[in-house]
Amino acid sequence: MDSPDFPGLVRFLVEPFLDSPDSLRIDCEENSVQSKMWIRIAFKGDERGKVFGRGGRNIQAIRTIVRATAALSGWSAYVDVYGASEQEAGADSRSHSGPPRRASDKPKPQLRPKS
Repeated sequence: MDSPDFPGLVRFLVEPFLDSPDSLRIDCEENSVQSKMWIRIAFKGDERGKVFGRGGRNIQAIRTIVRATAALSGWSAYVDVYGASEQEAGADSRSHSGPPRRASDKPKPQLRPKS
């Protein structure tokens, strides 16, 4: 069975949260033998709060919708979020050049004080 249009679904779900939708980068890695999809998204760093939402509710809802859509098609899907540099934000939004693939390239988590 063919996989759903994961890049289109993720773009549909994430773009409304972004002030600069053209900064969104989506990179998909598919394993059709095991019916698994790894989706990495990146966008301007100052928009992380909007995409994640209070307590991570927005990103959790996005992940739930992507997983449910995948499950309906017999797939499993995983969504990871990476920070995008200003240089990457200037590239074409339709390209799938995507974020870094090495764990050492991941941005360090930032702790926020409790309110």
